[in-house]
Amino acid sequence: MSTEGTPSPQGGLNLLIKKFERVVVVSIVVMMMVVVALSTLELGWIIAKDIITPPILILEVDQLLEIFGFVLLILIGVELLETIKAYLRDNVVHVEIVLEVALIAIARKVIVLDLSKYDGVSVLAMAALVIALAGAFFLRTSRRQPRHH
Repeated sequence: MSTEGTPSPQGGLNLLIKKFERVVVVSIVVMMMVVVALSTLELGWIIAKDIITPPILILEVDQLLEIFGFVLLILIGVELLETIKAYLRDNVVHVEIVLEVALIAIARKVIVLDLSKYDGVSVLAMAALVIALAGAFFLRTSRRQPRHH
């Protein structure tokens, strides 16, 4: 008796799991798109509010830091979307994209950092983290073959 045309129970389970994973990932993409869109609108609102608040058209340093931090937060969201998109396309998480997200996140933290709230050891730890992430990113991207356009 031949069983070539009959799917195995394990094959059916694997197919169900793959479909479930795809639904979850697509749901995450849709939710991330909503979050990034709403964050972008909120950034626009923050900029408009800061510009029309007296003194008009002049932004204070704390306002600029808030805006820069928010821009980087939105970029993190966009990069996370790129990570999820690459996962959907290739079914694998790309280390380079994850390292980019981590670098943007730590850069955001450094930009909005209030040094008076941290001791020297914490600042050194953040510096070590920046160096480690930058080194990992450099090593990972330098191993790839150059692309010819």
